[in-house]
Amino acid sequence: MSNVAVESSSVGSDQDLPITIAAKPITTRDRNIALATIVVLAILDAIVIPFASVHLHRVDPFIPVLQTVMCAVDLLTATLLFAQYSIQPLRAIIPVASGYVFSGLFAFIQTLAFPGAYSPTGVIGDGLNSASWFFVLWQTTFPLALIVYVFTKDSGARLSKGSTRLTITSTLACVLAAVAGLTWLATHATQYLPVMYLNAIEQTPFAANINLFLWAMNFAAFILLFVRRRTILDLWLIVVLFAWWPNFLVAVTHSVVRFSAGWYTARFVSLVASSMLLIVLLAESTALYARLASALVRLRREQDTKIMSAQAITAAIAHEIRQPLTRITAGGGAAQRFLRMVPPELDKAQAALDGVVNAGHRTSAVIDGFRSLFGKADEEQQLVDMNELIPEVLETLNSELKDHRVSIRVDLTPKLPLVSGNKGQLQEVVFNLIINSIEAMETKSLEGRLLLIHTEIQGDNIAVAVEDSGPGIDKDQLGDIFTAFATTKPHGMGLGLAISRMIIDYHGGKLTAASDSKCGGASFHFVLPTADRRRGSKPLFEA
Repeated sequence: MSNVAVESSSVGSDQDLPITIAAKPITTRDRNIALATIVVLAILDAIVIPFASVHLHRVDPFIPVLQTVMCAVDLLTATLLFAQYSIQPLRAIIPVASGYVFSGLFAFIQTLAFPGAYSPTGVIGDGLNSASWFFVLWQTTFPLALIVYVFTKDSGARLSKGSTRLTITSTLACVLAAVAGLTWLATHATQYLPVMYLNAIEQTPFAANINLFLWAMNFAAFILLFVRRRTILDLWLIVVLFAWWPNFLVAVTHSVVRFSAGWYTARFVSLVASSMLLIVLLAESTALYARLASALVRLRREQDTKIMSAQAITAAIAHEIRQPLTRITAGGGAAQRFLRMVPPELDKAQAALDGVVNAGHRTSAVIDGFRSLFGKADEEQQLVDMNELIPEVLETLNSELKDHRVSIRVDLTPKLPLVSGNKGQLQEVVFNLIINSIEAMETKSLEGRLLLIHTEIQGDNIAVAVEDSGPGIDKDQLGDIFTAFATTKPHGMGLGLAISRMIIDYHGGKLTAASDSKCGGASFHFVLPTADRRRGSKPLFEA
């Protein structure tokens, strides 16, 4: 039990969740099941009514066996209610749990006073009236507890979790003290109480009147619960109260009550009534456990996904800035060598430093691209001309293309429509596809390295294709080519193509790969909607 106090005024806390039957609202299914139960009980009562006064064989073990089971069921029900209170400390649960403690204890104590149960005159009491007075106490304390519940349940009053143990302990102490006092009254002060039974089976007129009073009290609790029903607990307490009615009605209408057909049936139905809420509690606890287990699995998956996402973002940033950082390092070293020459090669040093500056801008663009990709990217959208963007990327990669002796053929369709998007991200896509092609052609001879880039118009879209003369893509690996961390390169991270596809998807386009290049290698093809088409559609990036 937690010792951490939770304020009742907390909004949005776990205390506001319907995790107990005292807080869970009634569904149509719950209502139908409860109604069906009442109908079945009513039909059973209607069948027995014509035979209610028929006197049957006296079975002395019937009461001790049946009511000992009822005691166990009621105390177990009270235990589960206290357990639910410890989870969600709604003050209104306490009266119901107390009522079930009263019910269970008086059900067992009555067996000790019942004539013929354990001895001809009972183990305790006066041998004639004590048992009936225990029944009165039993059927008075239970509906009174439910009436208290009705008038406290809608207040939403809660105790802090830290005080639940004290509340439960003090409640049990009060109930046990009350039971002890009432037990003394019913066993040692019966001479001051009205006579209930003339003999072991025949009751007095006063007993019929007191049973009418008990039924009226039960009916009052029934009506109050029915009018103010809100939760599953309310619904099934209504059914429990209804199931007790035959006990009172048989006693009101017949003077010879005990061991008649109506008496046996009413007591059996009482056992059913005692078991109903326990069955509901067990069913709801099982369902709650299943939901909790499912929630834990989802939580762990979400945590794993977040960790993987963080790792993927970190790896993606490292992947994308590795190229420009390498360029900065190489360019800076080359500039130093050119400046140390005698005489210094100033033009070459200048060219190397220009490359360092361009690589620095490239690094900044990569970082900005990631910020817009995972942040409010809609603010970064602009009109982009792919026919201008592609030469800019090629200029950035000029030294890499020369170092790898790659020949370039560029075929740009004139008057290519503009697209709407993040220029830095689209540059990242073209950059990744070109780098991928350069690395794929490393196994080719220097004379056979060819890179083909072309653009075209396809209806309301523009298309860009990047093809190379490398070995192509194995058909078994083609399906995983855009999967994060899936790579065919010895030192690759498997993120460039995954990031590229994500960017194109975010721009409302589609990126595909094939091994049908005109150059004999792999071809990557992406399409993007034109700016005119995007203006009439929902913005791609949500702020």
